[in-house]
Formats: sequence, structure tokens, C-alpha cells
Amino acid sequence: MTLTRSQLGETPKKTEHPGYVETPTRRSKARKSTPRHGSSDVSPDTVRNKDNGKAASKRKETNGSADLKGAANGHAISSQKGKDPRIDYTGHFEFGGSWGVTAMMIGFPLLMWYMWIGATYYDGHLPLPKRGESKLQFIIYLADLVYGGAFPTLKAWIMYWGFLLFQAACYLYLPGVYSTGKPLEHEGGKSLEYYCSGQWSWYTTIATAAALHVSGLFKLYTIVDEFGPLMSVAIISGFLVSIVAYVSALYRGAEHRMTGHHVYDFFMGAELNPRMFGWLDFKMFFEVRLPWYILFLVSCGAAARQYEQYGYVSGEMSFLIMAHFLYANACSKGEESIVTTWDMYYEKWGFMLIFWNLAGVPLSYCHCSIYLANHPPSDYHWNPLALSLLYISYLFVYWVWDTANAQKNRFRQWERGTLSSRKTFPQLPWQELDNPKTIPTDQGVALLADGWYGKARKIHYTCDLFFALTWGLITGFNSPFPWFYAAFFTPMILHRAYRDVQKCSAKYGDAWKEYERRVPYLFIPYVF
Repeated sequence: MTLTRSQLGETPKKTEHPGYVETPTRRSKARKSTPRHGSSDVSPDTVRNKDNGKAASKRKETNGSADLKGAANGHAISSQKGKDPRIDYTGHFEFGGSWGVTAMMIGFPLLMWYMWIGATYYDGHLPLPKRGESKLQFIIYLADLVYGGAFPTLKAWIMYWGFLLFQAACYLYLPGVYSTGKPLEHEGGKSLEYYCSGQWSWYTTIATAAALHVSGLFKLYTIVDEFGPLMSVAIISGFLVSIVAYVSALYRGAEHRMTGHHVYDFFMGAELNPRMFGWLDFKMFFEVRLPWYILFLVSCGAAARQYEQYGYVSGEMSFLIMAHFLYANACSKGEESIVTTWDMYYEKWGFMLIFWNLAGVPLSYCHCSIYLANHPPSDYHWNPLALSLLYISYLFVYWVWDTANAQKNRFRQWERGTLSSRKTFPQLPWQELDNPKTIPTDQGVALLADGWYGKARKIHYTCDLFFALTWGLITGFNSPFPWFYAAFFTPMILHRAYRDVQKCSAKYGDAWKEYERRVPYLFIPYVF
């Protein structure tokens, strides 16, 4: 399963896959590559083009997209049921339609600045008007604080986009494996192939950050010191990238499931699988590397600031370092399994995914770490025994979460005949199920009703909720901002679970009813 990467802009020669259609990309030269089966990832620099006389097939230089007469970004107009995949025929609008998404696009950035003001200037408390101060005066005062302390400086732009470009280079050049996405119905069952170098990108990021800090070239606590400007850069970048993505998709004719309501379509996205250089898949790149790596680095910066001030890192801060490491590491080590998830298969690349991955997740979920960095350990000190129990419970729930996702994804890979085994860290027991119990469906696939998914429906959501609650709990109750993740995540999980159940019920019918009869509901797993 292990292969190497190519030089920038060149597409590696790959083993044939029945039903696979490659995303149109720039003209590239044919090249040889190592076999798909190997014991370790191979550096891209070990492979060079040695094909003689093999002409490369011509492709349009459309940055991963062709016009609508052909295949729009690998998604040709489907003749199934006579429907055009560019049009959304459902008539269904999420998040309250155009008005709802407009409120979110305005409200989330303002909320992020508001929380930063509270964490920075109000000792973690809610900023509120003083007695006799008008609302307008208060708003002007808050805006002045943002301008003075969170202005998007050149230094912040260089830090933020330097990190993004570094991650893009890691995505393309570091060793990795290939993984096949879920069959696309509007493509007649064809699939896209993804290059997954997350494991080595993750380790390279950690090693580079450590080397920069130890050498003194870039102290990690600079991230905390420049948090306000970095957050502003991330917010502005989220809007800019979203605008470019939307306009580019319309200009190149790469639309998919459009409603005709521009504000709503801008939020949800216009393009399904945008790519650059043929292999840099933007959805994969944004969802795995950027939010969780930044979150981990913010926590490391908070720990570095604490060590600089007190000469040690508290057990509570170490807990967050552990928690954020485990989450980012899990996304990296199992990146090849993400390609079949709902976000990759169905969600389009719009403001919702772009902004939340560039700014929302890394710079709002991190307020637990920011709170610990801004306060002495005596403000949130835990009883050692209680703290030890929290560590143990977290590791146990992580094991459930990690192995539950592994069971589900490996079952699906086995079902499609794409199962592979990678020796990424950590390899936990009970990741695979031998002869699992399943429920057949009319769609030719089976519902997994064994392992952790035989104990509770959507049990990984239960674990995610536990993570969110503990990230806030470790800081105590003196500030509401570390609890933002839990407060935001709980309704989001309920919404996603409800949406999952509705779609599964509509798709699988009686088979889903049988699954519901056998397995307890979402938040009532046997193990808790």
C-alpha cells in the first residue's frame, strides 16, 4: 500500500483501479513508482521519472477542474435519473437558509474577537458595559481593543501563511500512502484517489517546532504572545479563501448541487473536490493538518509560556498537551480512512469548512490553553488523585474512540476490497473485528452491528462530547471561554447525529430500523 510522492506538479504513475477516475490536472510526465505493497513509507526523492518514449496524456490546465461539457473537477454531469449534479433538487436548506448562514458568518468572527477580549483584558470574564456606558460607546471601546491588540500585523501574516505553505509542502513531498475515496453516485460509482502523508507531516511539524524553539529562532510562546493578531489574520484569511474558492468554482464551471441562492451557496460551497497540482486536495488538507496542528501548537506555546514564568509545566497544562496531541495524532495516523467520511464525500468546500478549519477550530477551541497560560496554576489546581483519575478516564475514552473509528473504517475498507494495514502509532487492541455481525441492506452494503457499534449507535460522538467537556473541566469554572468548545460542540453533535440518523433511515429503510432495534441510542452506550 505504501508509495512515494512526486515532484510538485507531477502526477505519479499508479496501479490501475477499476472504476477510478483521476481528477483532471496539469499536464504531467508519466513516471514509474514503487509497488503499492510495502513495509514502510518511501521518500518522494527516491523515485525519478525513467519512462522513455511514453507520452503523457494531455489534460486541460484548469487547476483540477474541467468545463461543464466534460468533467467538472472530476464530476461529470450524471445522466442518472436525468438530473444535473450542478443543481440541488432537494429544496432543503440547513442552518436556517440564507438568513441563518449570514448570521453565522457575521457572528462567529465577532464572537472570536469578543472571547479574545475577555480572555486578554477581563481576566477571563465576560466583557460587559460599565454603568452609564451606552451600547454604542461599549462597542466602540471593544473595537478599539481589537484594533490595538489584535491588528493583523505583517509578523502575524508571515507566521500564519508561512505555516500554511510549510504544511502544503509537507503534504506534497513527504512520504505517504494512497487511499481511494467513496464511490460517487453522480459519477456512476467512480472514486477519487487521495494522497495521505499526514503521519510524516505531523512528526515533521513537531520536530520542526521543537528545533525552532530550542534554537531560539522561534520561541513557541510567541504564538500566545501574538494570539490576537494571528486570530485576526486567520479570520480575514477564512473570508479571502472562501471568496476565491467560490468565484473560482463559478468561473471554471465546477459547481455542484447549487441552490441558486448565492449567500447560502457561498456558505455551503460551490465545488465538491477542488485540487491543486493534481494531488493537493483542499478539503483533506484543511481538515486534517491546519486546525488540529495549530491547536496543538497553541497548547505547546501556552506550556512554553508557563515554563518561562514558573519553571515548570502544570499537570493541568500537560493534560491539554496530551489531549490535543492524541487528537491531532489520530487524524494524522488514520488519514487514509478520512477519505470516505461525509465531509470528503458530500460536503462542499465553502465558507463553512474553510473558515472553521482556518480560524474557528484552532483559535476558539484553544481557549482552555489560553486560560491556563494567562493564570497561575494556583487558580485552577486539581487534587492530584482527581487529576490522575481524569487522565485515566481520558485515555480509556480515547481508546474507545480510536478503536471504534478503526473498526468502522476497516470494515468499510474490507467491504470495498481496499483494506490495508499501516504500523502507525499507536496501534491499539481491538481495531479489527473477525467475522463481525452485520445487517444486510438493499444497497449492496452492510450495516456494522458489532464491536463498539454493537454497543451504542454513533459511539464516537459520545467520546467526542467527553473530550469537549474535559477540555473545559480541566480549567475549572472561573471563566466561560474554555467551555466554548463544549457549549458549541454539544448542539453541533446533536444536529449531526440527527442528520446522520435521518439520512441513514431514508437510505437503508428496514435495515436501519433493524439496527435501531438491536443497538442502544447515541448517548446511552453500555460502556459508560
